[in-house]
Amino acid sequence: MILGSKELASRFEGVFGAAPDGIWQAPGRVNLIGEHTDYNEGFVLPFAIDRTARVAVRLRPDSTLRMLSTFGNQGLTTADAGSLDRAAARGWTKYPLGVIWALQQRGLAIPGLDLLLDSDVPRGAGLASSHAIECAVITALNALTAAGMDVKDMVLATRHAENDFVGAPTGIMDQSASLRATAGHAVFLDCRDQGVRLVPFDAEAAGLVLLVIDTRVSHSHAEGGYAARRESCELGAEVLGVKALRDVGFEDLEEASGLLDPETFRRVRHVVTENDRVLQTVELLENAGPQAIGTLLDASHASMRDDFEISCAELDLAVDAARSGGAIGARMTGCGFGGSAIALTPAGSEPAVRAAVERGFARASYAAPEIFSVRPAGGATRLA
Repeated sequence: MILGSKELASRFEGVFGAAPDGIWQAPGRVNLIGEHTDYNEGFVLPFAIDRTARVAVRLRPDSTLRMLSTFGNQGLTTADAGSLDRAAARGWTKYPLGVIWALQQRGLAIPGLDLLLDSDVPRGAGLASSHAIECAVITALNALTAAGMDVKDMVLATRHAENDFVGAPTGIMDQSASLRATAGHAVFLDCRDQGVRLVPFDAEAAGLVLLVIDTRVSHSHAEGGYAARRESCELGAEVLGVKALRDVGFEDLEEASGLLDPETFRRVRHVVTENDRVLQTVELLENAGPQAIGTLLDASHASMRDDFEISCAELDLAVDAARSGGAIGARMTGCGFGGSAIALTPAGSEPAVRAAVERGFARASYAAPEIFSVRPAGGATRLA
């Protein structure tokens, strides 16, 4: 359970000897639909969740960076803001260090600071725990240094941190959701121009619950599978003569099948069809409500499993078991290769869905999953 602001401030003072200048939080996210479309300049539909990363921060008069978290056993980490070393960054601290580095690359003078992190966003579950940290930190530094960045600036700076400091070739979806979200809505994001429309997504009012099934199969954006998929997409765009796969339509797929090798074609087909599923989901949410989107969630998972090949046995089992237990639609969420699935479920069927998933994992001799519900929450903000 995450600490309250007063308790976090008290712990900060106990560690660093003085009160923080403030406390900021940023949420994790669930991607409702639109996977691996963001770096292809396509469409995504994430929402912020009611699990957050919180940072208590105090600026220092020197260049020393001192960072500690309430979880894990990494202990107090010390670095120098004037000589950040990407190769030496370890654990969760590479995310705030990456943000500081990215802001320095923009010409901003970032002083030393003391930082205490608390978070209840599950790590390695595909819920953007790292981006929650980055967004909390950049929101804090934007306020404390009077940097004057708008949301677009912060999105691009955190992507720079992820890509070029952390070494993860991610797009802009996760930080956009964390920084732009409002409660009760999903964030319909055009990743080409950062155009945003907030789309109503109130599952509870429709008699539904959105369950997250954390398979406990950990993944990392920086590992090779994600990068390989991105390279396939770039190759497909190059061969098809377009700026990005966003520019490929259904009508182009037949020709593409004759120009691309089978694997690259499958990767392209996923992106093209997934973009269309996002647009259909937005239309249904705005006109019919969340109870109408189940088949699109199912189709998205099948595409990720078969065409993009980023699922795994545990994710497939989670999806299939949730559907057999009564979910109206289910899919893996996040970059894949582990992490979590989501299941849109009638509230009355929640116990049956949970039981079906737990029973399926036990029969397969997999580690028991963690299953919890999430609600669309607001974006990054100052708490104290």
